Amino acid sequence: MDDTTLPGLPVPPPLGASALPAGTYDGSLVLITGGGTGLGKAISAEFARLGADLVIVSRRQEHLASAQEELAKLGTRVTTAVCDVRDPERIAEVFDGCALPDVLVNNAAANFPVPAEDMSPNAWRAVVDITLTGTFLMTREFGRRHLAAGTPASIIDVGASYAWTGGPGFAHSAAAKAGVENLVRTLAVEWGPYGIQVNGLVPGLVPHENMTDDIRGHLDRADAHDARQPALRVGAPRELGWAATFLASPYARFITGHTLVVDGANWQRRGVVSPPVLPVRDQLARGPFTG
Repeated sequence: MDDTTLPGLPVPPPLGASALPAGTYDGSLVLITGGGTGLGKAISAEFARLGADLVIVSRRQEHLASAQEELAKLGTRVTTAVCDVRDPERIAEVFDGCALPDVLVNNAAANFPVPAEDMSPNAWRAVVDITLTGTFLMTREFGRRHLAAGTPASIIDVGASYAWTGGPGFAHSAAAKAGVENLVRTLAVEWGPYGIQVNGLVPGLVPHENMTDDIRGHLDRADAHDARQPALRVGAPRELGWAATFLASPYARFITGHTLVVDGANWQRRGVVSPPVLPVRDQLARGPFTG
């Protein structure tokens, strides 16, 4: 069998299928940051299909309006809130404006490729403040309210595999995601006695309609990117949604402090012979650094 006949991992069931019983989230409220676009919207949709009501949070009203209309077609109640996750006062207002959610999905993040030597202090702060500090501020507000109420809850933080491997070209995001990974492990221990689960969810290469132009451009330039995955295919957004709904479900109550990687083993891939080293500047088609 040559590499042109290798089957790769099977394709997933069709959109709308679920591994969990219908109604698993009936009566539950799920809050998803960055839930109006891309993978956040895919996660929102899978919770909705299982009966959850949704609170979708985004910095942009236009993202919220389109997501609300689309998700409401699944028969769920969808409320929205414009919120910058870097603003603790606005976060408190969002929670004041709804019933206390049972599940929090921290999906909001910022990212763009840039060599570390070209990165401005503002670029560093923007990515770290949204991705790491914003995740903490949302989690803190959610956790404090459940601790005060004495109610169980579940938190899912969307991470990235370069939290472990390093992320050349994405030093700001990789550092922030490493912090998010540590929050998962730390808060799982701190809050486990109070019935609050904290888990991580790491997507692999999962193309979607809201990918930024720079990431899409690099993907398009890669030759046969499916063949670069051990699975010989990329992921489908619904596969990440299915993983999220499992982690927060009654069937995963003894899972906490864990990060589930949904990437077809891509982050663990190693070649028998190491590939040539290509500096980040060359990968991003940047000229020589001039200071």
